[in-house]
Amino acid sequence: MAPQILWFRSDLRLHDQPALCAAAQAGPVVAVYILDDAAAGDWALGGAQRWWLHHSLRALGDALAQHGVPLILRQGDSAALLTELQAQTGAEAIHATRHVEPFHRRLEDALRKAGVALTVHEGAFLRAPDSIKTGSGGPYKVFTPYWRASQAMGAPEAPLPAPKDMSGFDGQLASDSLEDWALTPTHPDWSGGLAEAWTPGEAGAAALLDALTPQKAAAYGKERDFPSIDATSRLSPHLHFGEITPRQIWHSLANRMELDQAEPLIRQLGWRDFSASLLLYAPHLPEASWSPRFTNFPWREDVADDLKRWQRGQTGYPIVDAGMRQLWQTGWMHNRVRMIVASFLTKHLLLHWRHGEDWFWDTLVDADLSNNAAGWQWVAGSGADASPYFRIFNPITQSEKFDAKGTYIRTYVPELSELPTKFLHAPWTATQNVLARAGVQLGDTYPHPIVDHGQARQRALAAYEDIKAA
Repeated sequence: MAPQILWFRSDLRLHDQPALCAAAQAGPVVAVYILDDAAAGDWALGGAQRWWLHHSLRALGDALAQHGVPLILRQGDSAALLTELQAQTGAEAIHATRHVEPFHRRLEDALRKAGVALTVHEGAFLRAPDSIKTGSGGPYKVFTPYWRASQAMGAPEAPLPAPKDMSGFDGQLASDSLEDWALTPTHPDWSGGLAEAWTPGEAGAAALLDALTPQKAAAYGKERDFPSIDATSRLSPHLHFGEITPRQIWHSLANRMELDQAEPLIRQLGWRDFSASLLLYAPHLPEASWSPRFTNFPWREDVADDLKRWQRGQTGYPIVDAGMRQLWQTGWMHNRVRMIVASFLTKHLLLHWRHGEDWFWDTLVDADLSNNAAGWQWVAGSGADASPYFRIFNPITQSEKFDAKGTYIRTYVPELSELPTKFLHAPWTATQNVLARAGVQLGDTYPHPIVDHGQARQRALAAYEDIKAA
Protein backbone atom coordinates (compact mmCIF):
# COMPACT_ATOMS: atom_id res chain seq x y z
CA MET A 1 0.00 0.00 0.00
CA ALA A 2 1.14 3.54 -0.77
CA PRO A 3 2.23 5.77 2.13
CA GLN A 4 -0.20 8.34 3.52
CA ILE A 5 0.86 11.70 4.91
CA LEU A 6 -0.82 12.79 8.14
CA TRP A 7 -0.48 16.57 8.43
CA PHE A 8 -0.83 17.50 12.09
CA ARG A 9 -1.96 21.02 12.95
CA SER A 10 -4.13 21.85 15.99
CA ASP A 11 -5.04 18.18 16.47
CA LEU A 12 -2.14 16.74 18.43
CA ARG A 13 -3.64 13.43 19.56
CA LEU A 14 -4.07 9.79 18.59
CA HIS A 15 -7.57 9.17 19.97
CA ASP A 16 -10.70 10.35 18.14
CA GLN A 17 -8.50 11.32 15.22
CA PRO A 18 -10.38 10.55 11.95
CA ALA A 19 -7.48 11.78 9.82
CA LEU A 20 -5.10 9.36 11.55
CA CYS A 21 -7.55 6.48 11.29
CA ALA A 22 -7.99 7.05 7.57
CA ALA A 23 -4.26 7.33 6.96
CA ALA A 24 -3.40 4.26 9.04
CA GLN A 25 -6.03 2.17 7.29
CA ALA A 26 -4.81 3.14 3.81
CA GLY A 27 -1.09 2.61 4.21
CA PRO A 28 2.13 3.41 6.12
CA VAL A 29 1.82 6.74 7.92
CA VAL A 30 4.16 9.68 7.39
CA ALA A 31 3.34 11.95 10.34
CA VAL A 32 4.45 15.56 9.96
CA TYR A 33 4.06 18.83 11.82
CA ILE A 34 5.10 22.03 10.05
CA LEU A 35 5.84 25.27 11.87
CA ASP A 36 4.73 27.86 9.32
CA ASP A 37 4.78 31.27 10.98
CA ALA A 38 4.74 33.11 7.66
CA ALA A 39 1.44 31.53 6.63
CA ALA A 40 -0.16 32.43 9.96
CA GLY A 41 1.07 36.01 9.64
CA ASP A 42 -0.18 38.16 12.51
CA TRP A 43 -1.64 35.02 14.06
CA ALA A 44 1.58 33.06 14.41
CA LEU A 45 1.62 31.39 17.82
CA GLY A 46 2.19 33.65 20.80
CA GLY A 47 4.77 33.01 23.50
CA ALA A 48 2.56 30.98 25.83
CA GLN A 49 1.24 28.85 22.97
CA ARG A 50 4.77 28.18 21.71
CA TRP A 51 5.70 26.89 25.14
CA TRP A 52 2.67 24.60 25.07
CA LEU A 53 3.37 23.46 21.52
CA HIS A 54 6.89 22.37 22.45
CA HIS A 55 5.65 20.06 25.18
CA SER A 56 2.63 18.86 23.22
CA LEU A 57 4.77 17.89 20.23
CA ARG A 58 7.14 16.06 22.58
CA ALA A 59 4.23 14.06 23.99
CA LEU A 60 2.80 13.39 20.52
CA GLY A 61 6.15 12.24 19.20
CA ASP A 62 6.56 9.82 22.09
CA ALA A 63 3.05 8.43 21.56
CA LEU A 64 3.59 7.92 17.82
CA ALA A 65 6.97 6.31 18.42
CA GLN A 66 5.28 3.58 20.45
CA HIS A 67 3.47 2.63 17.23
CA GLY A 68 6.61 2.74 15.12
CA VAL A 69 5.70 6.06 13.49
CA PRO A 70 8.22 8.89 13.82
CA LEU A 71 6.97 12.47 13.95
CA ILE A 72 8.67 14.52 11.24
CA LEU A 73 9.20 18.18 12.10
CA ARG A 74 9.68 20.75 9.37
CA GLN A 75 9.72 24.55 9.41
CA GLY A 76 8.76 26.82 6.53
CA ASP A 77 6.28 26.94 3.68
CA SER A 78 3.67 24.26 4.40
CA ALA A 79 2.51 23.81 0.82
CA ALA A 80 6.05 23.52 -0.53
CA LEU A 81 7.22 21.19 2.23
CA LEU A 82 4.19 18.91 1.93
CA THR A 83 4.55 18.74 -1.85
CA GLU A 84 8.23 17.89 -1.39
CA LEU A 85 7.43 15.27 1.25
CA GLN A 86 4.85 13.67 -1.01
CA ALA A 87 7.43 13.43 -3.79
CA GLN A 88 10.04 11.97 -1.41
CA THR A 89 7.74 9.28 -0.05
CA GLY A 90 5.49 8.57 -3.00
CA ALA A 91 2.56 9.24 -0.68
CA GLU A 92 -0.82 8.66 -2.24
CA ALA A 93 -2.67 11.30 -0.21
CA ILE A 94 -2.36 13.89 2.52
CA HIS A 95 -4.82 13.67 5.43
CA ALA A 96 -5.57 16.56 7.79
CA THR A 97 -8.19 17.70 10.27
CA ARG A 98 -10.43 20.52 9.17
CA HIS A 99 -9.87 23.88 10.86
CA VAL A 100 -11.60 27.18 10.21
CA GLU A 101 -8.74 29.66 10.59
CA PRO A 102 -8.29 31.64 7.35
CA PHE A 103 -4.59 30.78 7.08
CA HIS A 104 -5.34 27.05 7.32
CA ARG A 105 -7.93 27.38 4.58
CA ARG A 106 -5.51 29.31 2.37
CA LEU A 107 -2.91 26.57 2.75
CA GLU A 108 -5.45 23.91 1.85
CA ASP A 109 -6.41 25.86 -1.28
CA ALA A 110 -2.74 26.20 -2.25
CA LEU A 111 -2.24 22.45 -1.97
CA ARG A 112 -5.29 21.67 -4.04
CA LYS A 113 -4.20 24.15 -6.73
CA ALA A 114 -0.85 22.38 -6.80
CA GLY A 115 -2.67 19.14 -7.60
CA VAL A 116 -2.07 17.51 -4.22
CA ALA A 117 -4.62 14.90 -3.14
CA LEU A 118 -5.68 16.46 0.16
CA THR A 119 -8.43 14.90 2.27
CA VAL A 120 -9.71 17.06 5.13
CA HIS A 121 -11.56 15.25 7.92
CA GLU A 122 -13.94 16.61 10.53
CA GLY A 123 -13.05 16.10 14.18
CA ALA A 124 -12.32 19.43 15.85
CA PHE A 125 -15.89 20.31 16.86
CA LEU A 126 -19.11 18.77 18.11
CA ARG A 127 -20.63 19.53 14.71
CA ALA A 128 -19.04 20.54 11.42
CA PRO A 129 -18.91 24.36 11.47
CA ASP A 130 -21.08 24.72 8.37
CA SER A 131 -23.56 21.97 9.22
CA ILE A 132 -25.92 24.11 11.30
CA LYS A 133 -27.83 26.65 9.24
CA THR A 134 -30.94 28.76 9.54
CA GLY A 135 -34.15 27.95 7.72
CA SER A 136 -33.02 30.22 4.89
CA GLY A 137 -29.75 28.30 4.56
CA GLY A 138 -27.46 30.90 6.08
CA PRO A 139 -25.32 30.88 9.22
CA TYR A 140 -26.72 31.67 12.63
CA LYS A 141 -25.78 35.04 14.09
CA VAL A 142 -27.30 34.47 17.53
CA PHE A 143 -26.12 31.71 19.85
CA THR A 144 -29.35 30.51 21.46
CA PRO A 145 -31.12 29.39 18.25
CA TYR A 146 -27.80 27.99 17.01
CA TRP A 147 -27.44 25.88 20.14
CA ARG A 148 -31.06 24.80 19.97
CA ALA A 149 -30.52 23.59 16.39
CA SER A 150 -27.33 21.80 17.40
CA GLN A 151 -29.05 19.97 20.24
CA ALA A 152 -31.90 18.96 17.93
CA MET A 153 -29.37 16.97 15.90
CA GLY A 154 -28.97 14.55 18.81
CA ALA A 155 -25.78 13.06 20.16
CA PRO A 156 -22.57 13.81 18.26
CA GLU A 157 -20.78 10.87 16.70
CA ALA A 158 -19.00 8.60 19.15
CA PRO A 159 -15.27 9.26 19.47
CA LEU A 160 -12.94 6.91 17.62
CA PRO A 161 -10.32 4.82 19.42
CA ALA A 162 -6.70 5.24 18.46
CA PRO A 163 -5.74 2.88 15.63
CA LYS A 164 -4.41 -0.40 16.97
CA ASP A 165 -2.46 -1.20 13.85
CA MET A 166 -0.38 1.42 12.11
CA SER A 167 3.02 1.37 10.50
CA GLY A 168 5.53 4.03 9.65
CA PHE A 169 7.31 4.85 6.40
CA ASP A 170 10.32 2.65 5.61
CA GLY A 171 12.66 5.30 4.23
CA GLN A 172 14.80 7.89 5.92
CA LEU A 173 13.26 11.33 6.22
CA ALA A 174 14.98 14.42 7.55
CA SER A 175 13.42 16.07 10.56
CA ASP A 176 14.19 19.19 12.53
CA SER A 177 15.00 18.88 16.20
CA LEU A 178 12.30 20.26 18.46
CA GLU A 179 14.98 22.05 20.48
CA ASP A 180 16.20 23.83 17.35
CA TRP A 181 12.85 25.59 17.08
CA ALA A 182 13.50 27.36 20.41
CA LEU A 183 9.81 27.41 21.32
CA THR A 184 10.47 27.65 25.06
CA PRO A 185 11.78 30.83 26.71
CA THR A 186 15.32 30.89 28.04
CA HIS A 187 16.57 34.43 28.75
CA PRO A 188 14.61 34.88 30.90
CA ASP A 189 12.66 31.69 31.39
CA TRP A 190 9.25 33.03 32.41
CA SER A 191 7.49 29.68 32.01
CA GLY A 192 7.78 28.36 35.58
CA GLY A 193 4.17 29.20 36.41
CA LEU A 194 2.97 27.52 33.23
CA ALA A 195 4.88 24.36 34.04
CA GLU A 196 3.36 24.26 37.52
CA ALA A 197 -0.16 24.75 36.20
CA TRP A 198 -0.26 22.49 33.13
CA THR A 199 0.68 19.14 31.64
CA PRO A 200 0.46 19.60 27.87
CA GLY A 201 -0.34 16.57 25.75
CA GLU A 202 -3.04 13.98 25.31
CA ALA A 203 -2.35 12.30 28.64
CA GLY A 204 -2.68 15.61 30.48
CA ALA A 205 -6.02 16.21 28.77
CA ALA A 206 -7.25 12.73 29.68
CA ALA A 207 -6.29 13.28 33.33
CA LEU A 208 -8.31 16.50 33.48
CA LEU A 209 -11.28 14.78 31.86
CA ASP A 210 -11.09 12.03 34.47
CA ALA A 211 -11.03 14.72 37.17
CA LEU A 212 -14.22 16.21 35.73
CA THR A 213 -16.46 14.14 37.97
CA PRO A 214 -20.25 14.12 37.61
CA GLN A 215 -20.45 16.12 40.83
CA LYS A 216 -18.09 18.78 39.49
CA ALA A 217 -19.83 18.90 36.11
CA ALA A 218 -23.25 19.23 37.77
CA ALA A 219 -22.01 22.06 40.00
CA TYR A 220 -20.46 23.97 37.11
CA GLY A 221 -23.54 26.09 36.43
CA LYS A 222 -23.64 27.41 40.02
CA GLU A 223 -19.92 27.68 40.73
CA ARG A 224 -18.28 28.63 37.43
CA ASP A 225 -18.39 32.40 38.09
CA PHE A 226 -16.30 32.27 41.27
CA PRO A 227 -12.58 32.43 40.41
CA SER A 228 -11.37 31.13 43.78
CA ILE A 229 -13.29 27.86 43.32
CA ASP A 230 -11.89 25.04 41.21
CA ALA A 231 -15.15 24.72 39.30
CA THR A 232 -14.08 24.74 35.66
CA SER A 233 -12.71 21.88 33.58
CA ARG A 234 -9.48 23.70 32.54
CA LEU A 235 -9.67 21.73 29.30
CA SER A 236 -9.62 24.80 27.03
CA PRO A 237 -5.91 24.69 26.07
CA HIS A 238 -6.13 20.95 25.43
CA LEU A 239 -9.12 21.61 23.18
CA HIS A 240 -7.25 24.38 21.40
CA PHE A 241 -4.30 22.14 20.58
CA GLY A 242 -6.56 19.23 19.73
CA GLU A 243 -5.25 16.97 22.48
CA ILE A 244 -8.85 16.14 23.27
CA THR A 245 -12.06 16.59 21.29
CA PRO A 246 -15.49 17.97 22.21
CA ARG A 247 -16.95 14.60 21.27
CA GLN A 248 -14.76 12.88 23.85
CA ILE A 249 -15.91 15.32 26.54
CA TRP A 250 -19.59 15.03 25.57
CA HIS A 251 -19.61 11.22 25.52
CA SER A 252 -17.52 10.91 28.68
CA LEU A 253 -20.09 12.95 30.56
CA ALA A 254 -23.01 11.18 28.88
CA ASN A 255 -21.63 7.83 30.00
CA ARG A 256 -21.40 8.92 33.61
CA MET A 257 -24.36 11.22 34.27
CA GLU A 258 -27.60 12.68 32.99
CA LEU A 259 -26.55 15.26 30.43
CA ASP A 260 -29.20 17.77 31.43
CA GLN A 261 -27.31 18.14 34.72
CA ALA A 262 -24.16 19.05 32.78
CA GLU A 263 -25.90 21.30 30.24
CA PRO A 264 -24.21 24.55 31.39
CA LEU A 265 -20.83 22.89 30.87
CA ILE A 266 -21.75 21.24 27.56
CA ARG A 267 -23.12 24.60 26.45
CA GLN A 268 -19.57 25.99 26.50
CA LEU A 269 -18.64 23.48 23.81
CA GLY A 270 -21.56 24.91 21.86
CA TRP A 271 -20.15 28.42 22.22
CA ARG A 272 -16.85 27.10 20.86
CA ASP A 273 -18.64 25.65 17.84
CA PHE A 274 -20.60 28.87 17.38
CA SER A 275 -17.42 30.98 17.41
CA ALA A 276 -15.87 28.67 14.80
CA SER A 277 -18.95 29.10 12.63
CA LEU A 278 -18.67 32.89 12.94
CA LEU A 279 -15.03 32.80 11.82
CA LEU A 280 -15.82 30.46 8.94
CA TYR A 281 -18.37 32.87 7.49
CA ALA A 282 -16.68 36.09 8.62
CA PRO A 283 -12.91 35.52 8.25
CA HIS A 284 -12.29 39.20 9.06
CA LEU A 285 -13.53 38.60 12.64
CA PRO A 286 -10.08 38.82 14.32
CA GLU A 287 -9.21 42.09 12.58
CA ALA A 288 -12.41 44.08 12.12
CA SER A 289 -15.62 44.69 14.01
CA TRP A 290 -18.35 42.21 13.15
CA SER A 291 -20.93 45.00 13.49
CA PRO A 292 -20.32 47.68 10.84
CA ARG A 293 -21.56 50.47 13.10
CA PHE A 294 -18.45 50.02 15.28
CA THR A 295 -16.15 50.82 12.35
CA ASN A 296 -15.94 54.46 13.41
CA PHE A 297 -16.16 53.99 17.15
CA PRO A 298 -14.10 56.71 18.91
CA TRP A 299 -11.48 54.51 20.53
CA ARG A 300 -8.72 56.41 22.35
CA GLU A 301 -5.47 56.69 20.46
CA ASP A 302 -3.12 57.59 23.33
CA VAL A 303 -2.95 54.03 24.58
CA ALA A 304 0.61 53.12 25.50
CA ASP A 305 0.72 53.96 29.22
CA ASP A 306 -2.78 52.76 30.09
CA LEU A 307 -2.37 49.61 28.02
CA LYS A 308 0.89 48.77 29.80
CA ARG A 309 -0.69 49.22 33.23
CA TRP A 310 -3.58 46.96 32.20
CA GLN A 311 -1.21 44.32 30.84
CA ARG A 312 0.90 44.32 33.99
CA GLY A 313 -2.00 44.24 36.43
CA GLN A 314 -1.35 47.73 37.75
CA THR A 315 -4.73 49.41 37.18
CA GLY A 316 -5.50 49.98 40.86
CA TYR A 317 -8.62 47.80 40.60
CA PRO A 318 -7.72 44.59 42.48
CA ILE A 319 -10.00 42.16 40.59
CA VAL A 320 -8.68 43.42 37.26
CA ASP A 321 -5.08 43.26 38.43
CA ALA A 322 -5.55 39.77 39.88
CA GLY A 323 -6.84 38.51 36.55
CA MET A 324 -4.03 40.05 34.52
CA ARG A 325 -1.42 38.62 36.89
CA GLN A 326 -3.02 35.18 36.85
CA LEU A 327 -2.79 35.35 33.06
CA TRP A 328 0.89 36.22 33.11
CA GLN A 329 1.79 33.63 35.73
CA THR A 330 -0.23 30.68 34.46
CA GLY A 331 -1.12 31.43 30.84
CA TRP A 332 -4.81 31.24 31.71
CA MET A 333 -7.51 33.38 33.29
CA HIS A 334 -10.86 32.48 34.83
CA ASN A 335 -13.69 33.21 32.40
CA ARG A 336 -15.66 35.57 34.67
CA VAL A 337 -12.49 37.57 35.20
CA ARG A 338 -11.79 37.57 31.45
CA MET A 339 -15.08 39.39 30.98
CA ILE A 340 -14.24 41.86 33.75
CA VAL A 341 -10.77 42.73 32.42
CA ALA A 342 -12.05 42.93 28.83
CA SER A 343 -14.87 45.26 29.82
CA PHE A 344 -12.39 47.37 31.77
CA LEU A 345 -10.05 47.73 28.78
CA THR A 346 -12.71 48.52 26.20
CA LYS A 347 -15.10 50.56 28.32
CA HIS A 348 -13.27 52.01 31.30
CA LEU A 349 -10.10 52.75 29.32
CA LEU A 350 -11.86 53.07 25.95
CA LEU A 351 -9.06 51.14 24.22
CA HIS A 352 -9.72 49.12 21.07
CA TRP A 353 -10.55 45.46 21.64
CA ARG A 354 -7.73 44.56 19.25
CA HIS A 355 -5.21 45.56 21.94
CA GLY A 356 -6.75 43.06 24.33
CA GLU A 357 -7.12 40.39 21.68
CA ASP A 358 -3.43 40.71 20.78
CA TRP A 359 -2.32 40.52 24.42
CA PHE A 360 -4.46 37.47 25.07
CA TRP A 361 -3.12 35.87 21.91
CA ASP A 362 0.43 36.22 23.18
CA THR A 363 -0.18 35.20 26.79
CA LEU A 364 -3.03 32.66 26.81
CA VAL A 365 -2.25 28.97 26.39
CA ASP A 366 -5.79 28.52 25.06
CA ALA A 367 -5.77 31.48 22.64
CA ASP A 368 -8.04 30.01 19.99
CA LEU A 369 -8.44 32.45 17.09
CA SER A 370 -12.22 32.21 16.77
CA ASN A 371 -12.92 32.11 20.53
CA ASN A 372 -10.51 34.94 21.26
CA ALA A 373 -11.88 37.23 18.56
CA ALA A 374 -15.52 36.42 19.25
CA GLY A 375 -15.04 36.81 23.00
CA TRP A 376 -13.41 40.21 22.77
CA GLN A 377 -16.01 41.48 20.33
CA TRP A 378 -18.79 40.09 22.51
CA VAL A 379 -17.63 42.12 25.50
CA ALA A 380 -16.86 45.22 23.42
CA GLY A 381 -20.37 45.13 21.97
CA SER A 382 -19.20 44.92 18.36
CA GLY A 383 -19.63 41.19 17.85
CA ALA A 384 -22.34 38.70 17.00
CA ASP A 385 -24.95 38.18 19.73
CA ALA A 386 -22.87 40.64 21.74
CA SER A 387 -23.31 42.00 25.20
CA PRO A 388 -24.84 45.48 24.81
CA TYR A 389 -22.18 48.14 24.72
CA PHE A 390 -23.91 49.99 27.55
CA ARG A 391 -23.42 46.95 29.80
CA ILE A 392 -20.34 48.14 31.65
CA PHE A 393 -19.08 45.84 34.36
CA ASN A 394 -18.44 47.63 37.63
CA PRO A 395 -15.15 46.06 38.75
CA ILE A 396 -15.89 46.80 42.40
CA THR A 397 -19.31 45.17 42.57
CA GLN A 398 -18.14 42.30 40.36
CA SER A 399 -15.29 41.74 42.79
CA GLU A 400 -17.56 41.89 45.84
CA LYS A 401 -20.02 39.47 44.25
CA PHE A 402 -17.70 36.86 42.79
CA ASP A 403 -14.69 37.09 45.15
CA ALA A 404 -16.53 38.09 48.30
CA LYS A 405 -13.85 36.84 50.70
CA GLY A 406 -11.03 38.14 48.53
CA THR A 407 -9.36 34.75 48.17
CA TYR A 408 -8.62 35.20 44.47
CA ILE A 409 -7.35 38.76 44.88
CA ARG A 410 -5.08 37.81 47.77
CA THR A 411 -3.60 34.98 45.68
CA TYR A 412 -2.54 37.17 42.79
CA VAL A 413 -2.22 40.61 44.40
CA PRO A 414 -0.35 39.62 47.56
CA GLU A 415 0.61 43.20 48.43
CA LEU A 416 -3.04 43.69 49.43
CA SER A 417 -3.36 40.43 51.36
CA GLU A 418 -3.43 42.09 54.81
CA LEU A 419 -6.19 44.52 53.94
CA PRO A 420 -9.53 43.84 55.63
CA THR A 421 -11.94 42.32 53.16
CA LYS A 422 -14.21 45.34 53.56
CA PHE A 423 -11.63 47.46 51.73
CA LEU A 424 -9.94 44.84 49.58
CA HIS A 425 -12.13 45.40 46.54
CA ALA A 426 -11.53 49.18 46.55
CA PRO A 427 -8.37 49.95 48.57
CA TRP A 428 -8.65 53.72 48.01
CA THR A 429 -11.72 53.76 50.27
CA ALA A 430 -9.66 52.71 53.29
CA THR A 431 -8.30 55.25 55.75
CA GLN A 432 -4.58 55.89 55.94
CA ASN A 433 -4.44 54.06 59.28
CA VAL A 434 -6.09 50.95 57.80
CA LEU A 435 -3.75 51.05 54.78
CA ALA A 436 -0.70 51.51 57.00
CA ARG A 437 -1.60 48.58 59.23
CA ALA A 438 -1.92 46.41 56.10
CA GLY A 439 1.42 47.61 54.75
CA VAL A 440 -0.23 49.31 51.77
CA GLN A 441 0.87 52.69 50.47
CA LEU A 442 -1.24 53.76 47.51
CA GLY A 443 0.90 55.11 44.72
CA ASP A 444 3.88 53.13 46.02
CA THR A 445 3.20 49.50 46.98
CA TYR A 446 -0.08 49.50 45.03
CA PRO A 447 -1.29 52.02 42.44
CA HIS A 448 -4.09 54.52 42.69
CA PRO A 449 -7.03 53.68 40.37
CA ILE A 450 -6.13 54.41 36.78
CA VAL A 451 -9.59 55.92 36.19
CA ASP A 452 -12.60 56.79 38.26
CA HIS A 453 -15.33 54.23 37.64
CA GLY A 454 -18.18 56.72 37.41
CA GLN A 455 -16.37 59.09 35.08
CA ALA A 456 -15.13 56.24 32.88
CA ARG A 457 -18.62 54.84 32.62
CA GLN A 458 -20.06 58.16 31.48
CA ARG A 459 -17.28 58.56 28.90
CA ALA A 460 -18.01 55.10 27.49
CA LEU A 461 -21.74 55.73 27.31
CA ALA A 462 -21.11 59.03 25.53
CA ALA A 463 -18.95 57.25 22.96
CA TYR A 464 -21.70 54.71 22.41
CA GLU A 465 -24.23 57.51 21.87
CA ASP A 466 -21.90 58.93 19.20
CA ILE A 467 -22.13 55.83 17.02
CA LYS A 468 -25.83 55.41 17.72
CA ALA A 469 -26.43 58.85 16.30
CA ALA A 470 -24.16 58.32 13.29
